Amino acid sequence: MNEIKRLFDFPYYQLEKFPLEEALATKYGNEWKTLSTQQYIDQANAISRGLLRLGIKPNDKIAVISTSNRTEWNVMDIGILQLGAQNVPIYPTISEEDYAYVLNHSEAIYCFVSDQEVLDKVNRIKSTTQLKEVYSFDEITGCKNWTEILKDGEDKGNQDEVEKAKAAVKPDDLATLIYTSGTTGKPKGVMLTHDNIVSDVLGSAPRVPFEPGTYVALSFLPVCHIFERMILYLYQYYSVSIYFAESIDKISDNLKEVKPHVISAVPRLLEKVYDKIIAKGTALDGIKKNLFFWAVELGLEYEPYGANGWWYETKLNLARKIIFSKWKEGLGGNIELIVSGSAALQPRLARIFAAAEIPVMEGYGLTETSPVIAVNDQRNHGFKIGTVGKVLDNVEVKIAEDGEIMAKGPNIMKGYYKDEEKTREVLKDDGFFHTGDIGEIDKDGFLKITDRKKEMFKTSGGKYVAPQLIENIMKQSRFIEQIMVVGDGEKMPSALIQPNFEFITDWANRKNIDLGKGTETDIANNKLVKERIQEEVDFYNQKFGKWERVKTFELTPDTWSIDEGHLTPTMKLKRRIIRDRYSDLYEKLYGRF
Repeated sequence: MNEIKRLFDFPYYQLEKFPLEEALATKYGNEWKTLSTQQYIDQANAISRGLLRLGIKPNDKIAVISTSNRTEWNVMDIGILQLGAQNVPIYPTISEEDYAYVLNHSEAIYCFVSDQEVLDKVNRIKSTTQLKEVYSFDEITGCKNWTEILKDGEDKGNQDEVEKAKAAVKPDDLATLIYTSGTTGKPKGVMLTHDNIVSDVLGSAPRVPFEPGTYVALSFLPVCHIFERMILYLYQYYSVSIYFAESIDKISDNLKEVKPHVISAVPRLLEKVYDKIIAKGTALDGIKKNLFFWAVELGLEYEPYGANGWWYETKLNLARKIIFSKWKEGLGGNIELIVSGSAALQPRLARIFAAAEIPVMEGYGLTETSPVIAVNDQRNHGFKIGTVGKVLDNVEVKIAEDGEIMAKGPNIMKGYYKDEEKTREVLKDDGFFHTGDIGEIDKDGFLKITDRKKEMFKTSGGKYVAPQLIENIMKQSRFIEQIMVVGDGEKMPSALIQPNFEFITDWANRKNIDLGKGTETDIANNKLVKERIQEEVDFYNQKFGKWERVKTFELTPDTWSIDEGHLTPTMKLKRRIIRDRYSDLYEKLYGRF
């Protein structure tokens, strides 16, 4: 094989170049079970043969809904794509109403689910859909199992039909429909072709320092999102052994078991890792505590490529030996790269992790761009803190007069499924996709994101405010878990804040502060807690112009979560829902109660 043109070419390329004994690995019970590259391809072909016997034709839609990443998802993906059919991944955490919408809008005729919980949700709305059958990956009584398709595919009598179907798939054919977890309105079905994603994988590949066939990855971000999915194809391209984490709760254990060289993460996860490390340091005493925080302060001053001079580098080497090496051990001991995406990474995290020899390379993109537009690369001075790196060589970016980032290239989607109007809103005649993000390209060619165009608002005094910028700075406080800056049409910016309940409970214990029963409501209503968070807000407000400063805030009495609808599955704020849910607190911010 000389060229990769379709997504299902990746495993065959791996087989030819660097076949692996452990290409994919999933933990069942207490045992990791692996597939070699050859077994991966064999099972994918069996799925293709079995699906053909079910009557699957080119352009049929098959939904796959999995609570966690697992081998079965990837085998199904290749098996579906080889037939010219489309894989429609669905976030497991969305509502039943959204399940029904996506299944109906995509016209999915079969659905594969991971477990009982997802199956129950699908079954409750199945009668309103066109689904012919639902299969599960787990063994579930009363539900057909995916192994039935594998078994039907054991007979290789129709493999020639599979080969004909594969040969008929063209690079610009539709590969997948990915429904964006929009912060408002119904999800939009992003149409991505084989070439969209393949071009993005091959365009991103030169930015990662992988030696083919030698790396191990731990995968845990949702594969239903294009960020992790594209990275899984990239791992296959470089013959990286992919281990799938059991769940977010077990990441810490899995890191120690798998000892990966690379992981992908979202900033919120890195913030939590950092907060836990700091909490451990705070619990130390004497010289150990002093050394810990000396290393942290040093790390927060980090600049790449020895820019701080030889004396700083000398101190940093010492800090790495006595403090930061333990951080690395906590992530398994072998981590060489973390790829971060989906939201803005706080510069302090980029500094401290790089200082600890756990480099976090931040990238940028959207579902509609397959997703990578730009990404940092630690080599050749391609890493700059506070930016999302340089634009990929096969992508063109220009900045509009109003600061909006516009992108053009082979990675740009075909459009939104069954929605020409919304497609025309973002895809113009000149071929440029309007991202809705505000940014700039600096003199060295690095792209910097400043805000979401749609999320910027104007106060009644006519001043523009960029809420994300303020939120990302304020979230550096260990007292603040989530924050939403508001003020559109109001006289001043204010904020709704979800306190970091866990940290505040520890803080109150250390300070002998009475939190009543210690419930989230008790904490949110505590006068001393509010006064302490006011100090944090006052401190960070100093970084902003007077018109941008958060003048008032209210604490919400519960945790913002995906399940409760405050956040999208990629941890972005659902601003309208949060404002509606806390409308009484919003009115209180502006003295209207």
